[in-house]
Amino acid sequence: MSADEALGRAEELLERLRELRAEVDRLAGSDDPNAAVEVLNELAELAKQVEAELQRARARADAGS
Repeated sequence: MSADEALGRAEELLERLRELRAEVDRLAGSDDPNAAVEVLNELAELAKQVEAELQRARARADAGS
């Protein structure tokens, strides 16, 4: 994966994080626990994706050293 591709992927993840944050803000005034759990699950999945991207970036950096 090139640096441009990595940057694009990071931007995609950031946009998804913004979307989920807006959803959390919307749910803050709601009494729907199922929706809150769904958003938390999506945040957990996003965190896994971010961690995987970080690991790939570290591996690329280590390979370039």
